Amino acid sequence: MAGSDSPQQEAMPRREVIAAAGVMMQTLLGTVYAWSVFKKPLMAAHGWTSGQVGLTFTLVIFCIGAAAALGGRFVDRTGARRVAALAAAMFGVGTLLAGVAAHWGLLWLLWLGYGIIGGLGNGLGYVTPVAVLVRWFPDKRGFITGLTVMGFGLGAAITGQIAPVLIESIGLSATFFLMGAVVTVLLSLAATRMTNPPAGWQPSGWQPGDGKAAEAAQPCDLRGALGMYQFYLLWGTLFINVTAGIALISNLSPMAQSQIGFTPVAAGTVVFAASLCNGLGRIFWSWISDRIGRKRVFLLILGTQVPLLLLLPGVTSPVAFVAICCYILLCYGGGFSTMPAFVADTFGAQCLGDIYGKVLLAWGAAGVVGPLLMEYVQRQSGSFASALYIAAGLLLVGFGLVCTYRRPQLAVVPVTTDAG
Repeated sequence: MAGSDSPQQEAMPRREVIAAAGVMMQTLLGTVYAWSVFKKPLMAAHGWTSGQVGLTFTLVIFCIGAAAALGGRFVDRTGARRVAALAAAMFGVGTLLAGVAAHWGLLWLLWLGYGIIGGLGNGLGYVTPVAVLVRWFPDKRGFITGLTVMGFGLGAAITGQIAPVLIESIGLSATFFLMGAVVTVLLSLAATRMTNPPAGWQPSGWQPGDGKAAEAAQPCDLRGALGMYQFYLLWGTLFINVTAGIALISNLSPMAQSQIGFTPVAAGTVVFAASLCNGLGRIFWSWISDRIGRKRVFLLILGTQVPLLLLLPGVTSPVAFVAICCYILLCYGGGFSTMPAFVADTFGAQCLGDIYGKVLLAWGAAGVVGPLLMEYVQRQSGSFASALYIAAGLLLVGFGLVCTYRRPQLAVVPVTTDAG
């Protein structure tokens, strides 16, 4: 049973206000995806290697996935507001510690502060508005998850554009300090709006099964979900899509500079454009999924990336390079936004925080595999080409996995477009 954060005598909050707070949370948390713009400045300032700085991003993504797995359970049982407040404190402190690490040249503190503490806070914050808003908007499940996590992509877009300018004007450590102060204050404000609806609440005039994004067969708990092959199929699908996308994200700025010859500020603009598509893809694909079904959307997301990843290493045109990266990030974001609705369609929304949190462990695992794959291949071959070819092969495997998906037949349910 989802925990309720407000006594029954309190006035019912407007779900649109909660949605706005959720988007703001995700936008602030999404600043982690602009990490590549900090990579070369940190290397130049302290003589650290690409792998050493890159490990920070690996740690933060792994910790996001691990914390999301635990955070979903906390949201279900102890209340969203408490989890969101803890997330604000941890991510804010982690970002501030990155400033200390950058000032004093303490690599271990960068890993501990931004990578571990900040990553754990980010994961707790990420899962909270997703789990809350799916319950407030059962009538627009795909759209609301897309709108919510769209902020995560937009946060990187904004940071990718602003951070290079701040680094040049006020310095690297001061940029982290400023970001840490901003995210701490604004995340804390957004956390006060994170409340679950009362048990049994539903929108006026709406009944379960209305529309194409119908309710799942029969709500089940985490134990029941772990006994179904669909859980592992969804986990593997998310892992593959994230591995391919995050391999590109983690080195997008260096790739743009080495392959195309962009300046650091121009490469930051590439990060901005691709991250903007990451955000827009989350609303676009989730909106489409409410109309054609989650399964078909994932087949499109996975299948259309394959030829582009095969072509990308040979691209020399700046326009073509940016266009391909933007589309891959469009699909990357779409996987994140469609997966919560896919999980809810499959297992029900009652225990979504707990079940989806465990699915998000795939994000943490992919956050290790993707960047390390890129770093290893680049170190061995001097380019990122082979890693992108491997990512294309993984996407083909994911396409095959999604082809085998069938909704669990636990009870009689309305016919939907997701039926296999």
